[in-house]
Amino acid sequence: MYPKETLASTLIGLFMKNVSGLFNEIALRHKKYGIWQEITWGEYYKKVKTVFYALTELGLKPQDKVAFLSDNRPEWMYWEVGAMCARVIPFGIYADNTNLDEIHYLMNFSEAKLVLCEDQEQVDKIISIKKKLPLLKRIIFIEEKEVIEYTDPLLISYREFMNIGTILLNRKSDYFEKMLKEINKQDIAMFSLTSGTTAKPKLAMLSHDNLVCLTDIYEEIDPTDKDFDFISFLPTAWIGERMTSVARSLRTGFRINFPESPETALRDMREIGPSLIFSPPRLWQQMYTDIEIKIADSTILKRLIYKQCLKFATKIASKANDKLALSIWDRFFYAFADVIILRKLRDHLGLSRIIYLYTGGAAIGTDLFLFFLAIGVKIKQAYGLTESGAIAAIQRSDDIRLETVGPPGPGVTIKISDEGEILIKGRNVFRGYFNQPNETKKVLKEGWLYSGDKGYLDENNHLVMIDRFGDVMVLSDGREFSPQFIENKLKFSIYITECIIVGNGKDYVGALIQVNMDTVGKFLEDQGIVYTTYTDLARKKQVFDLIEKEVDLANQSLPDVAKIKRFSLLEKELDAEGGELTQSKKMRRAFVMEKYKKEIDRLYGD
Repeated sequence: MYPKETLASTLIGLFMKNVSGLFNEIALRHKKYGIWQEITWGEYYKKVKTVFYALTELGLKPQDKVAFLSDNRPEWMYWEVGAMCARVIPFGIYADNTNLDEIHYLMNFSEAKLVLCEDQEQVDKIISIKKKLPLLKRIIFIEEKEVIEYTDPLLISYREFMNIGTILLNRKSDYFEKMLKEINKQDIAMFSLTSGTTAKPKLAMLSHDNLVCLTDIYEEIDPTDKDFDFISFLPTAWIGERMTSVARSLRTGFRINFPESPETALRDMREIGPSLIFSPPRLWQQMYTDIEIKIADSTILKRLIYKQCLKFATKIASKANDKLALSIWDRFFYAFADVIILRKLRDHLGLSRIIYLYTGGAAIGTDLFLFFLAIGVKIKQAYGLTESGAIAAIQRSDDIRLETVGPPGPGVTIKISDEGEILIKGRNVFRGYFNQPNETKKVLKEGWLYSGDKGYLDENNHLVMIDRFGDVMVLSDGREFSPQFIENKLKFSIYITECIIVGNGKDYVGALIQVNMDTVGKFLEDQGIVYTTYTDLARKKQVFDLIEKEVDLANQSLPDVAKIKRFSLLEKELDAEGGELTQSKKMRRAFVMEKYKKEIDRLYGD
């Protein structure tokens, strides 16, 4: 029914192959009202086909654009895949984005004609800016509660939207099959937002061929099958989430599981026991912090057992990872620690069935990496950016090195420019930025993607990523240091959430530190010290003394050039609403440095 080229080289071809071969197998699960609802590939196919017909009935044509503002749920997947079937280009806006100017910019610049909103909160954002969106035809909302009372003519419920598609579906029109035959591997399958750390987010154009290439890379290194489980809970607009939930799942048909809500994600993950997870380091940091808090609340005996077991396990796991010989006593002590505590930790974190655990989007600290290695979980670092489809280099399971992000993926070439910039070439490299040819020319030159990251290839062809090219700092004596490396060291502390490392052109390294209100708050409560707001907490002398000890501890494992000589505590939490962080929680360093210039200057004053 479908051309061989389509089946082999586009996401929709992969989708149809799964529908044909796994029709009655489970494709998706969604926890609702405490119960996991199962959706087969056959049901998935019918929903996608219904979305396809509804989009075409509402006047969408090939290459038109549609947006979505939604947390993780099956309707998002139907929307993405249904749009691709209609050769319509979908893209996501972070659901927690409250910056209406940025949402307006993205909706307007993308030329989006339809937008899928999860609930009243998302609908309100679009309605407040709709007068400035002349191309917008419809606002579709999934959750009807409260929104159903709205009278705006652009609004239509998801239920009504699907009814439109169902009418055409029941007529057994062959338009769906005809349209699939038109899909080409060079078609733009989706737009993906860049992180926006240095400017407004751009819309990276990713073709079917780009995305199928990503699945080729992953499957050659880490093969999966239909019995794997992935839990989808990271932002749907993030390329890492879309690359796994949409692209990679269509390759081998593994199950996608949607938690009941973002708040229950980690608890629901323990119920599923996923086979693979892909996440930025902040998830692993949160897991580690949660464990440390629970241990701090336990008895003295339990704390002692935990610390000793973890100490031995870290030493032994590091030796094994470095391929050093393990003695009989090493094996015995690790097996003992595993029975006593490590196995329970993996089960508590929902990692008892894990096979592949990936981290990407930012560098992971060595201490955090070693913690998971010690409890029996190998985190594999992947390096990439939105423009490379979230991957360019990836660690192999039998060759994980703490200081590298692994060799280039199969079919990907990486070289380092004379200035030290990482350059990437391969089928995974994007087609350019939508409607920004000049910006595209800056990063795509002679077939190479200029990443904007500084790094080098070691003697084993493993990539070492140092930092963003413009973020590497130089002290007044000419010595270079990576602020991100130091920040990761500090953020391993359960008392520190964020930090801003400074010192470019100065005599020494300084830091502005945002404390963790939960853990530091508990520290104060245990001492009977009362506080009200975050600002009040950050001004306590006891908190400064606590963080001073954490800084001293970090300094012990930092090279001389990177040791922190002075620090200050931020009296406000960094967030995306204030402009300090992107929606994917990356620091907008240039913005932050300017905003906190006075605080930074004080670090270098008398």
